[in-house]
Amino acid sequence: MTELVDQQVPTFPMQRTCPFSPPAAYEELREQSPIARVLLPTGRHAWLVTKHEDVRTVLADTRFSSDRNHPDFPRLIELPPDRPMFSPSLISMDPPEHGPARRAVVGEFTVRRTRALQPRIQQIVDESIDAMVAGPRPADFVQAFSLPVPSLVICELLGVPYADHEFFQSRSKLLITRTTSAEDRFRAVEEVRNYLDELVTSKEHEPTDDLLGRQVLKQRENGTVDHAGLVGMAFLLLIAGHETTANMISLGTIALLQNPDQLAIIKADPSRTPDAVEELLRYFSIADTATARVATADIELDGVRIKAGDGVFALSYAANTDPEVFDDPDSLDVARGARHHVAFGFGPHQCLGQNLARAELQIVFDTLFRRLPDLQLATPIEKLTYKDDAVVYGVEQLPVTW
Repeated sequence: MTELVDQQVPTFPMQRTCPFSPPAAYEELREQSPIARVLLPTGRHAWLVTKHEDVRTVLADTRFSSDRNHPDFPRLIELPPDRPMFSPSLISMDPPEHGPARRAVVGEFTVRRTRALQPRIQQIVDESIDAMVAGPRPADFVQAFSLPVPSLVICELLGVPYADHEFFQSRSKLLITRTTSAEDRFRAVEEVRNYLDELVTSKEHEPTDDLLGRQVLKQRENGTVDHAGLVGMAFLLLIAGHETTANMISLGTIALLQNPDQLAIIKADPSRTPDAVEELLRYFSIADTATARVATADIELDGVRIKAGDGVFALSYAANTDPEVFDDPDSLDVARGARHHVAFGFGPHQCLGQNLARAELQIVFDTLFRRLPDLQLATPIEKLTYKDDAVVYGVEQLPVTW
């Protein structure tokens, strides 16, 4: 067993220098030091895990805690000592609380439930394309299409009035940007939670036929309504449910336009689109640092001793470009069929909304390139601005024409 001592260590996070490639240091670390100690912006140290097998091991082992309120949880921003404490959402729960909380809502995201939503998703996609085509050219694809589609889907699913989408989109941008000040970040958290607190209260008074309304009724049948828990769940689903899918729509569109041979495959045979979606998810791995954990016991991993209280980042992008698992991992291959990527995480905390995200992406890419076969970028790709300072990677604007 190896126990590393203090030494010169690299800093983390490491920026992508190209939207189509992970940080160069990932490959070096995976080959030379697959479990490496790094220095965080907070001045604390943590471990980076970069091999596919090790990443899956960390994410499946409940001794690596997801509790964001743990004093040793690895953070990329410093939190003020007097920060408000909120009820934990699913993403920050550990056993035994996590299992029952997840089971209570997982029925809303099954394959069967998602299949029932597909006609409405298709309608939303078509209407968004109609609106974009009716507007000026070039259009900002992000504002005209990538954001509205998943935002409307998640709003309707939760029972959030879509008229308020600009409010929560502006706050979510502050929350996922690492350079946001602590003051602005917690103001944004408080504003969104206050909004959702009022929304959940309205559902308690008059349950509606949406996810939050159904959860209220289900909890009443079991005895009592966990108001704070519903607010926390709504917060997580609302922020994550549109931001991640929106960025994947934009980046996936760029990648397919830049790789016309790959786009031709799904244009010729839409039955190949599901595999293309999986490959795009693997290729970009946009939530690379979302799988942070803290060890709650001394654990040996691949010959390295990780002590209780040590922070760990199990890097999905490094895992998804591991050449021991994916041949020629830096190439986009929509026929790869590699469904064992970890873009949605792995283990107990694997993304709750992955079936919904897959359905949205499949419908988007099939419909977009069928209806706008001449879609093209209106700005050279090297002039686009990417979200290098965000927890969820993406592109700020995407001018397109057709």
